[in-house]
Amino acid sequence: MKLNEISDNEGAKKGRMRVGRGIGSGKGKTGGRGVKGQKARTGVAVKGFEGGQMPLYRRLPKRGFWNPFSTDLNEVNLGRIQEAVDAKKLDAGQPVTIEALVAAGVCSKPRDGVKILGVGDLTAKLSFEVYGASKSAQAAIEKAGGSLKILAAAVAESAA
Repeated sequence: MKLNEISDNEGAKKGRMRVGRGIGSGKGKTGGRGVKGQKARTGVAVKGFEGGQMPLYRRLPKRGFWNPFSTDLNEVNLGRIQEAVDAKKLDAGQPVTIEALVAAGVCSKPRDGVKILGVGDLTAKLSFEVYGASKSAQAAIEKAGGSLKILAAAVAESAA
């Protein structure tokens, strides 16, 4: 037995059906596609169509509401800000704003502003100019000797 004598068993490989080669072939004329219409054409898949049955996406109830005027805020914990100060990425002498946090790599992009949350310890004396802060964050900032300026109140006043 030699390499050039190796072959599959007889009937192990079946040739592909060649469609559209005359009525005697068994798959002639319409090539197994039936007749006429959208699905007889090439490259068509009717997505979501369930043969006239009410489709699943119409049977399920629609819920919720997306408010186009909602604010998309970055949420940052005090512990993360303290890490940035310790790593010398945030300057303790400058006010902590969304621009400073983005430059320090704490936030990836500005969005509509930043809200400070109170998880973690803050030891640095910082002045914050942010959209909002939780009550625990406010207490921790004041305890560390820092100051907090809420910009959301200024936005609300200018809108009124």
